[in-house]
Amino acid sequence: MSSSQRPDPLQPQRLTFGEKFRLQTWLMGIIAFAIMLYMLIAAKFVLISLVIAIILFSLTSDAINSIARLRIGSLRITNWLASMTAVLLIASGLLTLSGLVLSQVNTVLTTTLAYTEQAQFAVAELFSFMGEDVEAAVLASMRSIEFSGYLRTAAGQAGNLLSAVVLIILFVAFLFAERIWFSTKLVNLLGDEAQADRVSRVIGSIIRNVNYYLLVKTLVSAATGFLIFLLMSLFSLEFATAMGILTFVLNFIPNIGSIIATLVVAVVAYIQLADPAATLVVFLVAGAIQFTIGNIIDPMLMGRALRLSSFGIIMSLAFWGLVWGIPGMFLAVPIMVAVMIVCSHIPQLRPVAILLSREGLPETDHEPPSLRRPRGDAATESQQRKPAA
Repeated sequence: MSSSQRPDPLQPQRLTFGEKFRLQTWLMGIIAFAIMLYMLIAAKFVLISLVIAIILFSLTSDAINSIARLRIGSLRITNWLASMTAVLLIASGLLTLSGLVLSQVNTVLTTTLAYTEQAQFAVAELFSFMGEDVEAAVLASMRSIEFSGYLRTAAGQAGNLLSAVVLIILFVAFLFAERIWFSTKLVNLLGDEAQADRVSRVIGSIIRNVNYYLLVKTLVSAATGFLIFLLMSLFSLEFATAMGILTFVLNFIPNIGSIIATLVVAVVAYIQLADPAATLVVFLVAGAIQFTIGNIIDPMLMGRALRLSSFGIIMSLAFWGLVWGIPGMFLAVPIMVAVMIVCSHIPQLRPVAILLSREGLPETDHEPPSLRRPRGDAATESQQRKPAA
């Protein structure tokens, strides 16, 4: 290359068309992600209620289909009757559960005010080994905290629960009203029955995996909460019912929910008992319950139904916790399951599904893993069925 053809390092280099296109694509993607993140945060109350309504709808839609096929003599249960019954049952269950939670919150808040001074002395006593000056400084710091203000804020946040429940019931009712025409709308939207059937199978796979996860998690969390209730009752501690409900709820948060529940139970026991030895026993028993159920029974029941990466779960918890707060942490795993299944069916997004899966093998078939045969079995069987020449 002659000196006249060499690029001048002082002159700015021009981008090619392909480089400009890739740069524009990345910039548009960043802008779209920022807009989506803003919308997720701005409309989080409505979106959280919608996601919970979709989960409740998916949990009961298969049961409604089965009930609608039943016959009582010559009478047949219609779809609208089964759907109305499901909506009423969901509404009554949600209202009952929210009433129970609110009553326990009021009980805890009312009783906590009576234990405020005792809790301050109990926390300060933990630092007694460092000297009386340190213990007195910790006690003064604890007394400077306005616990009543925090409790009133917590009560106000709990009051929003009824608004969310009413919105969820409305969403569920409209989803049941639209379910009859969903297949027709999907075919008309995509304009291809084969494509509509493929999308329907993907949605069915998401529903089955999320339903299985939630059912197993509900059974495991209920058993854990009941055992914590028995443990608190055995030591004649207050808030036994509240701690059981709190453990049941927090166990839906993977990895960190059980740790938080165990620490809360230990703190409540220490405040009431004021005995480090008895508190240590409560902490060890509660930890043993959480470890046994969470690390032995839960994986046995869950099996290979959800091949989710542990690091992916932590990242999902962090992201949805940042965007939607505590409700987002409860919904992180169902959303992650849906994202992994959708990405596994789109060739361009399959690397995302591989990263989210535990073994790098995301399921793309709607059949359970136990019914799936390895590649080559069908070809081998066809060769075996072929008659000899």
